[in-house]
Formats: sequence, structure tokens, C-alpha cells
Amino acid sequence: MAKIDFGGVVEDVVTREEYSLDHARETLREERIVVVGYGVQGPAQGLNLRDNGFNVRVGLPPERRRSWEKAVGDGWVPGETLLPLAEAVADATIVLFLVSDAGQRALWPSIEPHLSEGNAIYFSHGFSATYSDQTGVVPPPCVDVILVAPKGSGTSVRANYLAGSGINSSYAVRQDFTGRATERTLALGIGIGSGFLFPTTFENEVYSDLTGERGILMGALAGVMEAQYDTLRAHGHSPSEAFNETVEELTQSLIRLVGQNGMDWMYANCSATAQRGALDWRPRFKAAVAPVFDELYNSVVSGEETRVVLEANGAPDYQTHLDEELRQMRESEMWQAGAAVRSLRPENSKPSV
Repeated sequence: MAKIDFGGVVEDVVTREEYSLDHARETLREERIVVVGYGVQGPAQGLNLRDNGFNVRVGLPPERRRSWEKAVGDGWVPGETLLPLAEAVADATIVLFLVSDAGQRALWPSIEPHLSEGNAIYFSHGFSATYSDQTGVVPPPCVDVILVAPKGSGTSVRANYLAGSGINSSYAVRQDFTGRATERTLALGIGIGSGFLFPTTFENEVYSDLTGERGILMGALAGVMEAQYDTLRAHGHSPSEAFNETVEELTQSLIRLVGQNGMDWMYANCSATAQRGALDWRPRFKAAVAPVFDELYNSVVSGEETRVVLEANGAPDYQTHLDEELRQMRESEMWQAGAAVRSLRPENSKPSV
């Protein structure tokens, strides 16, 4: 493992250079891997493993016609590499449990009875195992319980692999029955296309993930964008100006510089007016939102966020409510302005007749 200094804290990080794909293949040479679920992470991880030469199949309930047909379209062959769920899991030595969090609660009774001694049950999110009192997902003591969590959507996992670059992933071992759980985990992490593997625990992975999704990655970002946009509009700025100053400049310019070189570099390479204002207002925004993040984190750790997710996703009309919430966002003035601005980008423009 490479020892990396993260601002004074040294962590062990596994890289593809030290843990090669050949070594991963040899580690899993006798394993029969089955991907359960073909929605978000399943296709990407399954296809990457297949393309990397691992013995992998997909197991799905035949009644999930959309997922079944999607798998067939990706080249999985019914009766050979695409099997009914129970048959696939019963023959597997490693089960990649990649259905949604709510779906795992519903599907677990169809998985658990088919796990044999020495098998490994693999997750890409610590949700179900950490909140087992609510999900009922309690692996038997005679199996390895492991995790590799890519830091991106399935689309990114696959796109990065095809581009020849790896995605960052976290990894954890919750239960090591065989004594080989860590080796299995690292080999799978490399096999699915990870470039770097960062150690964590099931609990820390889900606590940070749920906080991040509700916070800066999605919830907080959308909320502060809407607040700034509404403020500018209330003071007479046009929709295009409000959107450009709130979203477009961030997504098309500044955040790319931050990703490439860090926040300090971005500050150093913008105008003196922007520098001074940003430096002065940064602590005020931090102080304003810190209590909200504390409340959010406590809600995650307590299991309240899990309760809300499972209750909402379990409602028969959840999809209807979700569609309505997303429609309202899509049809809001801010995101209608965004659609208009995006249409003007060169890659989206159409030649005039």
C-alpha cells in the first residue's frame, strides 16, 4: 500500500500500480462471481469485470423484464452468463449485491438462503448492513462481508474504465470468515476499474455518503443555487444573468479549476475583486451552514435518514411523487433558464437553415 499524506494525516491507499490487474485475476481465478441487480452500478461493474477477464455472470429475477432485456442487450447470454436469481446465487462464490438500498431489503430473503460457507457477499454501499435493524440484511457468520464503493455513478465507473482511467473507490471488510476477505476485496476493486482504493468501514462509508448526497453534492448545492438565483431575480436581474452568475460560471469554469488545481489556485487566478469578496464571505457562509451539517450528520447516524428513505421508497405511489418533484424542479424558472443557456453551447447548437 502507498502511504499518502492528506494534509498531515497519513493514509494507506491501494493503487493499480502496486496491485495489478494480473494479480487481481490470479486472486479470483477460482471464484464464480455473480452480479445481482442491473440498474445503476450492476451494469458498469459487471461489464468491467467481464472485459477484464473475470468469471462473472448476472443473476436476475426473470420477471424483471426491463433489467433482463438490458442485460441481454449488453451481451449477457440467457442460460450461460445471465441466469435466474436463485440459480445464479446458489452457484456463486462471490455475490455482488448491487440492487438499490430499498431493493436490497426486499430481495435479501431471496439471497441469504443461497449463501454457502466461505462465500463472500459484496456491497457497494454500507447502507443495508449498517442499518440492518431497519433493512433486515444480516449476513450469516460463515461468509465474508466486503465492500467496494466507487465514488461516482455507474455511468462514471464504466466511462472511466473505457477511457483507461480508474475511478476512486472506498473499500472495507466487515466480516472475514475465510481469512481472504481483504484480498478478495482489493481484487474486486481493481477488477471493477478502480484506480485508487481508500480504506474505510461500512459505517463511515454510509455516514459520509448520505451526508455528502444530502449536503454539498446535491441537496446543499441545489438549495444555495436556488437561494442566490431568487435573490438576484428579486432585485431585477434577468433570468439569463441570474443563471449565468449562479450556475453556468460555476459548472463551466470555476469548479473545473478547483478540480484540477485546488481552491487556492482558483482564488489566485481570478480577479482581485472576486478574491477579496470570496475570502471575506467564506467564513460567514461556513458559520451559517455548519449547524445544518451537524443536524444532517446526526440524522444520518441515528438512522432517521434511513427510515425516511425506506418509508418513502416503499410507498406504492413513490414514483408518482418523485416524478412530480422533479417536474417542478425542471419547470422552475431557474432550470428553464438553464435549458436555454445550455442550448446555446456550441455542442448543442444547430446550423441555421
